[in-house]
Amino acid sequence: MMDSLDAVVTQVQALSGSADDCVHLAGLLKQSESVLAVHAPRLLYALAALDPAKHSLGYLYLLEAHSSGTLSKEQAGSFVVAASNFLTVCSADQIRLAIDKFNILCRRLKDQAMQMMEPSCAILPLYAAIRKSQPSSEYLTPLHADYLLLCLLSKCYKAGLNILEDDIFEIDQKRTGLMPRDFLLHCYYGGMLYIGLKRFGKALEFFQHAITAPATVLNAITIAAYKKFVLVCLIHNGQVPPFPKYTPSVVQRNLKSCAQDYFDLANLYNSRNIMDVKRCVNAHEDVFKNDTNLGLANQVIASLYKRNIQRLTQTYLTLSLQDIADTVQLDGPKEAELHILQMIQDGEIFATINQKDGMVSFQEDPEQYNTRKMANMLDSEIQHIIRLAKKLSSVDEQVLCDQNYLSKIGKDRPRYDPDDFELVPQKMYTNL
Repeated sequence: MMDSLDAVVTQVQALSGSADDCVHLAGLLKQSESVLAVHAPRLLYALAALDPAKHSLGYLYLLEAHSSGTLSKEQAGSFVVAASNFLTVCSADQIRLAIDKFNILCRRLKDQAMQMMEPSCAILPLYAAIRKSQPSSEYLTPLHADYLLLCLLSKCYKAGLNILEDDIFEIDQKRTGLMPRDFLLHCYYGGMLYIGLKRFGKALEFFQHAITAPATVLNAITIAAYKKFVLVCLIHNGQVPPFPKYTPSVVQRNLKSCAQDYFDLANLYNSRNIMDVKRCVNAHEDVFKNDTNLGLANQVIASLYKRNIQRLTQTYLTLSLQDIADTVQLDGPKEAELHILQMIQDGEIFATINQKDGMVSFQEDPEQYNTRKMANMLDSEIQHIIRLAKKLSSVDEQVLCDQNYLSKIGKDRPRYDPDDFELVPQKMYTNL
């Protein structure tokens, strides 16, 4: 154990070379945490003697200890600058020797950036931290949720796609420090970010991951995810599907009672009556507002207008704007025209409007699926499916070789399996 701050700095400088030295240094630093806590106010000055890229492990311990106490406004600003620089240049191999410390430091940077009302300043450093803490891009880390939260608060939705579009296959608490709450928040914030991008299908995937995650008790994140899931289902699909079979039983039993107002809206949505849906949203306005879902609830109303217009395209070839307004319960032909123009622009219907007589002609989808762009899109999807198939085969092989799995199925399997006798030559039966 090192008994002074100077001794700590000296050892960090001496033992930051080889991998073996860094492992030894990690043990010494862990034993010296009490020394660092005593000198916490001075640690920012001591960091001047260290190179954050070369002495990353020691730099991490000192910077984390410095930020553990209450920081003044000036100290907080200096900490944000120092932490941002450190996360950008630090050594991935060294910081993985103290991954819990690294996660704590990143979370404090996120908290300070939010307190300073400047969440965007921590986006790039935290992205660099995620990449350095991941053994590969397939691993989920505790920093994913913090990064997505900063993107949401900064309204930098596209920045969140940098990690959301990764295929996550690995969840390893020992290597990344991930906890169940981190997974749920990653799903919840990811779904919210996709809502901001109007990619409702992807938002539903993330919310469903949060709802169906293994659980023994119901938690607030799952409830919040389900409420948004109901509203996004109505916007995107027009109905709320039943729970998947693999949803935890505690979720299936209790979740609906926690979101009854949302189920009332879903039931009325099925009636296709705009006025009833509007009255329901107005009646539960306080609930939706407290859940920060009022904007989504209003989008549900707008989606019902669109869905009712889409139904008309299945019945009529031409229809006047006035008839559309009357059927869909819009205020008049002008509002009907605005809705139809927006739907044409979004590719939700295919139609032309004759301004002279106010008639709308509905058309078939003109896409012939024979363009270079469509071919590239199909090829990309096929390659993605091939990668998923290879990963699934790899995981299947790992499971089949896992001792815990083999012992489990060995206990559950009967001592004599009728299928085993198919392997016995027929001659053996005749000799019995």
